[in-house]
Amino acid sequence: MKTPENEVFRDSISTITEEGKRAWVFPKKPSGKFYTYRKWVSYILLVFLLTAPFIKINGNQFLMFNVLERRFNIFGFPFWPQDFFLFVISMIIGVVFITLFTVAFGRIFCGWICPQTIFMEMVFRRIEYWIEGDRGKQIRLAKQPWNAEKIRKKGLKLIIFLFISFVIANVFLAYLIGGDKLISYITDNPLNHISNLISLLIFTAVFYFVFAWFREQVCVIACPYGRLQGVLLDNKSIVVAYDHKRGEGENGRKKIRKNEDRQALGHGDCIDCFQCVHVCPTGIDIRNGTQLECVNCTACIDECDSIMESVNLPKGLIRYASEDNIEKKAPFKLTARIKGYIAVLTILIGLLTGMLFLRNDLEATVLRLPGQLFEHKENNIISNVFTYKLINKTTNDIDDVSFKLMSHKGDLKLVATSNSFTVPKLGMAKGTLFVEINNAALTGDRNKIKIGVYQGDKLIETTTANFLGPRSFR
Repeated sequence: MKTPENEVFRDSISTITEEGKRAWVFPKKPSGKFYTYRKWVSYILLVFLLTAPFIKINGNQFLMFNVLERRFNIFGFPFWPQDFFLFVISMIIGVVFITLFTVAFGRIFCGWICPQTIFMEMVFRRIEYWIEGDRGKQIRLAKQPWNAEKIRKKGLKLIIFLFISFVIANVFLAYLIGGDKLISYITDNPLNHISNLISLLIFTAVFYFVFAWFREQVCVIACPYGRLQGVLLDNKSIVVAYDHKRGEGENGRKKIRKNEDRQALGHGDCIDCFQCVHVCPTGIDIRNGTQLECVNCTACIDECDSIMESVNLPKGLIRYASEDNIEKKAPFKLTARIKGYIAVLTILIGLLTGMLFLRNDLEATVLRLPGQLFEHKENNIISNVFTYKLINKTTNDIDDVSFKLMSHKGDLKLVATSNSFTVPKLGMAKGTLFVEINNAALTGDRNKIKIGVYQGDKLIETTTANFLGPRSFR
């Protein structure tokens, strides 16, 4: 059974033709109140995204996601492999935060904050408008044969897009390896860092592919967040919505004619001008309702308000509204689901805050050397050999570090080093130590011992380890 023409959107996406080929989207250049707001938000976020890997707080990079070395910095807080649970909690908080806003306000993250949208709409698309012109000129340029004008415009756009992609790739690499390391690579001979140069070129090619060709397909096909809308949105969610009751009337929408009484004829306020479709960066018709392709960019709101103003009809035919608001005039209110997400988010933020305050600047791990049993020495002394690892999470060296046995009376000796040493900033100190305890102080073949880590006379960390002794038959 053939799908009616006005219902095709239900089982297909706007960027794919009936033959399964790519339907290129040529969106009209947006303008209006919301677009101005989005520009300012985007400029602020662009500055943040481009500078964050080079900003430092207490010597720590503001944001860093060094997957290879398993080192992460979030808002200046360093996370080591031992802090992975804190990093996971931070990521969960981010997911719950975005989920909460999606339940309440739809896909607002995609239209206003997502880096893909910001770079695509506020950088690459604006350059395209500057070089090739608005929607009509771009369509004509795409259809015309390859002449001098088309080669010049397409060539200029390619060069600029490649350059911007190269800049974005450098910033992206700074997030992965650190801003200082990237700058040192840039100032040095690139041939001395072939692997990083290859990575940079791959990232450049990926970003060029995404912004020059794949474009809105990232939001429509690749991004899983758009798919989540189906389970997160409900009739009470605030989204970019078309007021179908006002727009359709009793007899549907209709082109406007001079001096006609649309209300008497039973037609709605929508004049079927298709400007909301032409301005959409994903090519959808918002009048068909909420669709997974919609990124809540508000371009259709601005365009529809402009048209309504020109034909002396009230603005707001397309606006931020919920389905309940359109159908029942119901105001926005916190639902049980939203309150639940707020409660979960509050608990997670409180948990993370508490863990960050309780986290020590230096983390110690002492483990018995694998495969080694205890050694029975003279005077009934039992000796165990351990390895230690100290991680300094601060940006300052920790000097005069030493160990002391706290739980038992005995001796603790470091191997191949003096009794005190230095743990380098954002670094690690490791080695071997012996613990000797009189057998009379032991209570069986396995004993829990407590070791203190001191900086001078100040206790800065404690850790425990298993101490093996002879089995007791008492």
